[in-house]
Amino acid sequence: MSMILDELMDRGYIKQFTHEQETRELLEKEKITFYIGFDPTADSLHVGHFIAMMFMAHMQKAGHRPIALLGGGTAMVGDPSGKTDMRKMLTKEQIEHNVASIKKQMEKFIDFEDGKALIVNNADWLLNLNYVDFLREIGTHFSVNRMLTAECFKQRLEKGLSFLEFNYMLMQGYDFYVLNKEYDCKMQLGGDDQWSNMIAGVELIRKKSAKESFAMTCTLLTNSEGQKMGKTVNGALWLDPEKTSPYDFYQYWRNVGDADVQKCLALLTFLPMEEVRRLGSLKDAEINEAKKVLAYEVTKLVHGEIEAQKAKEASEALFGSGNDLSNVPTVTVGKDVFGKALLDLLVETSVIPSKKEGRRLVEQGGLTLNGEKVLDFKREFSEEDVKEGSALIKRGKKNYNRIVVE
Repeated sequence: MSMILDELMDRGYIKQFTHEQETRELLEKEKITFYIGFDPTADSLHVGHFIAMMFMAHMQKAGHRPIALLGGGTAMVGDPSGKTDMRKMLTKEQIEHNVASIKKQMEKFIDFEDGKALIVNNADWLLNLNYVDFLREIGTHFSVNRMLTAECFKQRLEKGLSFLEFNYMLMQGYDFYVLNKEYDCKMQLGGDDQWSNMIAGVELIRKKSAKESFAMTCTLLTNSEGQKMGKTVNGALWLDPEKTSPYDFYQYWRNVGDADVQKCLALLTFLPMEEVRRLGSLKDAEINEAKKVLAYEVTKLVHGEIEAQKAKEASEALFGSGNDLSNVPTVTVGKDVFGKALLDLLVETSVIPSKKEGRRLVEQGGLTLNGEKVLDFKREFSEEDVKEGSALIKRGKKNYNRIVVE
């Protein structure tokens, strides 16, 4: 039995295979090189990418070699998968900046020392292609009729699919072909929304090189209602501490639904499965202990042990018996803020993303200042609101921020 495949299936990673039996035999008999692609559409990865990196890390621990393919070339076109609208076009400079930032984040999860893993950028081969040569060499192997039945295009056809995006599948298929040729890369892993693109690569290699290649997709991170996880009031749950603070990151996992705890522990931590099942089976008040373990373990992986400990202490100070608020996300302002509308102050300091969101919170009774509900949109922030040098803002049930006045 292929131990790693059994473990990945037990943890709930695997959604689909191109060739299940052959994949099992291959992973039993040799250590392979595989790849996962990441399009650098932002200067940070988010939780949706984190599951793919955990997938990679499990494979690497079992002795297989990962290639993290950064899509410096494909990002110039934009992936239509799972999108109803065309993505925003990025400049070359933006893409290069994003690639450099993402590289740094990956090194926390994957060991790149001594060639144990590689980071490559498809800009190296895609940006200098001759279009006519590419069409003759690669385009001839793709059936338009078949492409139009792919899930990633179906959604976009209703609104209008640009020819630019239609090329994406050929480019991703070509990536796998290049990696197979250059690095003997035999397998592509990726999110289940990439299934059509992954099949394209497997078939291209088999047609052009007559070599065997394989693909496995990873389940997407969804909650028990089937909605994508990792969305917050402020947008995506980013891995960059500047975009999502370690405290907010910790709180997100501390507050997941009871039904999602076991799945998240299995996919997003390295805890042994017997411990995952034990924690996942806890009921009622006890499930909160499992959520604390989940929040701590995931935050430790992404932000390191010190930040995880700080976030845990801050959370306990607010919700437990402690009263040390020093680790709660804090903004520092000057005395000139006195007399300013509270909502304006919260938008300016990025405590809330917009005035509209602030009004919604006030209408729903979800904004408090020092434990008192804010009921008036025009409520001003005053000197009396500052107790012992700071004011405590609470958004919704469990999101806290401190405003320190210097």
